[in-house]
Amino acid sequence: MNWQVYIIVCTDNSLYTGITTDIERRFSEHAGAQGAKYFRGRRPGEVVYLEGGHTRSSASKREAAIKKLLRVDKLRLIASNSNELCAADKPARS
Repeated sequence: MNWQVYIIVCTDNSLYTGITTDIERRFSEHAGAQGAKYFRGRRPGEVVYLEGGHTRSSASKREAAIKKLLRVDKLRLIASNSNELCAADKPARS
């Protein structure tokens, strides 16, 4: 299976990091209060970071590493070339 690591920006401007095999399903679960407890006191805004190509194990390790980052470092990650959501918007590098 292809596991993905994702970051969601919430309506309170906080950042939530998680893993899934289906980002659309997982976002719907979070929005419908069936996801993580984190969303009981806040609402998910949008997925702002997506990184695929992981196994379950590597996705879990990457999730843990991202959760340890400072907010400023998470924002840099969101703006980086490793963000698959931005790949189509950025020009190819030679």
